[in-house]
Amino acid sequence: MAKAHKPDLPESLLSAVGDGLGEEVWIEVIHKMDEVYNDLLQYEVALEEKNAALEESQRFVVSVLSSISDILVVCDRDGRIEEVNPSLLAFAGERPDQLVGRPLFELFADDSRASAERMFVGHGERPLHDCELNLRAADGNAMPVSLNCTPRFNHAGARVGTVITGRPVGELRKAYQALREAHDDLQKTQQQLLHSEKMASLGRLVAGVAHELNNPISFVLGNVLALQRYTERMRRYLGVLHADGATAELAALRKELRIDRILDDLPSLIEGTVEGAERTRDIVDSLKRFSAVDRDASQAFNLTHVIERAVHWVSKAADEKFQVDLDLPEGINVIGSPGQLQQVVMNLVQNACDATAGQADPRLVIRARQAGRDVEVRFRDNGPGIPAENLPHLFEPFFTTKPVGKGTGLGLAISYGIVERHDGRLTAGNHPEGGAEFVVTIPLSRP
Repeated sequence: MAKAHKPDLPESLLSAVGDGLGEEVWIEVIHKMDEVYNDLLQYEVALEEKNAALEESQRFVVSVLSSISDILVVCDRDGRIEEVNPSLLAFAGERPDQLVGRPLFELFADDSRASAERMFVGHGERPLHDCELNLRAADGNAMPVSLNCTPRFNHAGARVGTVITGRPVGELRKAYQALREAHDDLQKTQQQLLHSEKMASLGRLVAGVAHELNNPISFVLGNVLALQRYTERMRRYLGVLHADGATAELAALRKELRIDRILDDLPSLIEGTVEGAERTRDIVDSLKRFSAVDRDASQAFNLTHVIERAVHWVSKAADEKFQVDLDLPEGINVIGSPGQLQQVVMNLVQNACDATAGQADPRLVIRARQAGRDVEVRFRDNGPGIPAENLPHLFEPFFTTKPVGKGTGLGLAISYGIVERHDGRLTAGNHPEGGAEFVVTIPLSRP
């Protein structure tokens, strides 16, 4: 910027002085010129400061536009491009001089140009958000972009153009997918923690009960077997003692004490005691298997036996009116953890028992059918069903419709996680004929 110079006196003023004007007039003129010169110097300094500030603001705006990863287009009110950022240049594969002044609609692919024109003309002074249209990429292909369109106004409030920003939908989908995967991993971790905590507590309880039962059962079983041997020896001894040479007194005493009846009843009594002890031993073994840590969670087993055992346990503690009808194949061969899947079945049976408590004839029907390479096990009760507003929340941790103290809200959430870890699915709904229906789908084992 040119510097201000002190002006020379005009010739008219010099001639006026020469014609005899007073010295005071001359001095006043000189003062005025000094004031004007000082004002010019101040204006020059202020103008240079404002120009420097303007250049700094321009550099800031350019740096911001260059740093924005989203594409940005500034248009006038007629839809002609006024400014673009480097992201759009890289996306379109063109230079700024090739884009500025062109109609905005030439950036869109043929199948989206008409929609873009309607959007640009019809939106007026209202902003638009998340409008998915196809832009023409540098390679000539159409690429979907999520666009936001905002009107631009001048100082008087009149609309002078539009600012359009956007991001390729592919990047948004990748970000959403990463967020969803992180959310799923967090949910899985939470379910595993809940499951581990519950199984640890249950395992300690069941292991303690099994240990306490195992010792007296061993005593009973051992004593009964010994008593069985002793009975046979006594039978032989009494047979010899009361042979042909037996006295009348011994015969009368044998009849009075009903020795023959005792000998006849002893085998059945001992047999029943042995059977009861063996059944109790089997129950203890089942408790141990259920409470044991799954060191091999990929073992092959028969799911039919697991379902039958789970139903037997729950039915023993349920109301005697509660009936469970089983329609299962002889062998459902799957691979996984029998203890974990038994927990799932017990939870579903217990939920059905609770849901049908108010029915006159509470009933649960369990059917299993092969569906391709999977097996579908359906649990259908005759209860009131599941309210529609509760269906989306059934498998959420701590969600329960049971009264306080009757449920923790973890059963279905834990069961869902267990089935999912077995590469299966657990779904819930209402049967068309009434009642709730849960479906467990598990892959069958391959030969």
